[in-house]
Amino acid sequence: MHGFYKVGVATLNTQVANPSYNADQIIETIKNAQEEGIVFLVMPELCITGCSCGDLFLQQRLLDSAKNELQRVLAQTKAYDIIFCVGLPLIQQNRLYNCAVVCQSGEILGVVPKINILNHKEFYEKRWFSSGKEIQNTQIELCNKEVKFGIDLLFRVDENFLFGVEFYEDLCGLQPPSSKMCASGATLIANLSSSNEVVSKANYRKRLIIHQSARVMGAYLYASSGVGESTTDLVFSGDCMIVENGSLLAQTKRFAKGNQIVSSWVDLQKLQYLRLHYRAFYEDDIYKYQIINTKKISSDAVFDRVIDPHPFVPKDLEKRRLRVEEIINIQKAALAKRLETIGCQRVVLGVSGGLDSTLALLVVHECFKDLGYDSAGIECLIMPGFGTTTATKSNAHILCEKLGVSVNEIDITHIARMHFSAIGHKESDHSVVYENVQARLRTQILMDRANKIGAIVIGTSDLSELALGWCTYNGDHMSMYHINCSIPKTLMSHIIARFAKDSLQEVLQTILNTPISPELLPHNSDTITQETQKIIGPYELHDFFLYHMIKYGANPQKIFFLATHAFKNYDKATIKKWLKLFLTRFFTQQFKRNAMPDGPKVGTISLSPRADWKMPSDASFKEWMLL
Repeated sequence: MHGFYKVGVATLNTQVANPSYNADQIIETIKNAQEEGIVFLVMPELCITGCSCGDLFLQQRLLDSAKNELQRVLAQTKAYDIIFCVGLPLIQQNRLYNCAVVCQSGEILGVVPKINILNHKEFYEKRWFSSGKEIQNTQIELCNKEVKFGIDLLFRVDENFLFGVEFYEDLCGLQPPSSKMCASGATLIANLSSSNEVVSKANYRKRLIIHQSARVMGAYLYASSGVGESTTDLVFSGDCMIVENGSLLAQTKRFAKGNQIVSSWVDLQKLQYLRLHYRAFYEDDIYKYQIINTKKISSDAVFDRVIDPHPFVPKDLEKRRLRVEEIINIQKAALAKRLETIGCQRVVLGVSGGLDSTLALLVVHECFKDLGYDSAGIECLIMPGFGTTTATKSNAHILCEKLGVSVNEIDITHIARMHFSAIGHKESDHSVVYENVQARLRTQILMDRANKIGAIVIGTSDLSELALGWCTYNGDHMSMYHINCSIPKTLMSHIIARFAKDSLQEVLQTILNTPISPELLPHNSDTITQETQKIIGPYELHDFFLYHMIKYGANPQKIFFLATHAFKNYDKATIKKWLKLFLTRFFTQQFKRNAMPDGPKVGTISLSPRADWKMPSDASFKEWMLL
């Protein structure tokens, strides 16, 4: 389903050295996972015997019982198509190996031995187990069948889902097997673990797993032994995690009794796209793995992964505050570098009383303070046109006054009428010509004034407008430095809110509450008539579409699927309508982005033709319209 798979990790109510009891727990857990719609389940290391058996691992009775109970697990799960991993000790060629067994529908798909066998402090695995580091391209007999055995196995579910298996101590090594597996195409790693608990180890372990998931751009399923293990010397907590590309999706409750399953939907298609963009990911040699195909999997689980409707805006308030501060610092540093390089201490920008110009002015003002420049070198032009209302013009004046910058008001209506006359356009014709004449006039005046006083023009439009092409070519589209070019509209209000304190609080709050509008069409009794979001659709939808299309390469069907789950305040017809408009405008307006001025990249998404997004202006978008 659009690259999503419901996966799970489990910790078990184990009894040490009691394979029959443990097999019952495993069978029950697999059954519950199957009923939940989980298609892939990972259970702990040595879960059939227990991991703390000590010298009992060398008892033939325990080893035989473990194999017999594995066979019973297979027989009891034959009707299920869920893929699952269990752990047990296996003798091969007079050596004992700590193994992960990958199973599905009553069959063993493959067996992977542990590589790093510890022998220090509380760990003395070498007393019983041998390393599987040399085992490749090998077959063994297990449960009356020939099965593949070795560290060179990967398992393919479909074109998105290729997984490998490792153990916790393997992950702790200098070169984790999962790094090689993912470099060879694995999108998911199963980790069977029996990591014990000591003070602070849980936090270290979590950081290690999250880091490795991010490092390999993969999904990582970690399952660890629980409180049923022996406490003679060590304690186990049943700490299990599901992580996707560095984000923790699910985790069990540590030290809880009984069997626990946690599940989550992972997006493996998204991970493949991210890797395509990060070419260094494949710089290493592709390692030779045997690929084992699984049977087709199916799930009738209801898709319940939480999809963030505002992916540019962190939900956590502290994370949001930190992001806002970082963006402002990036913008200030970028502008400061440009001003110092060209030896300029004066800027010109148009201020309308709207969000975009407000943010640009606030950042410029902060930058001037950092550089020790006189704020009088910031010249703001307020240029009312046919649609400018008293309220927005007043907000612009108040903001400039509070900041102590230079301000001039230039009414453009009489100049616009001259242009209408020159090109034979009737003032009563409120077509795009009527709007663009005003937009270009404002830019021309800004450029001319900058030349007059030895300044540069600061651009004010944002990432969302660039994506939609909601700007006038060589009008508000153009500047000498584009300070807001990577800021999406949904994040902009949060950045402005950071400045809304003391003397700026009232005016900024008023600006934030004003409808978004270019104010290019005549107002109605001094009330805004041209509301942008009523014309081109809600920015929260467009920013959502942009994020998933550019960051993850999602196709329109997947974007639509995600949007219907993320937004409950729009019906499917409305979402589809605005998605089609977004796609149409995104493709047809590329010519504007190909000629956009310099500006700082602040986030992972940029539409600059010199940075992240290179696209021909005449590309066909027919395929993208097949919703």
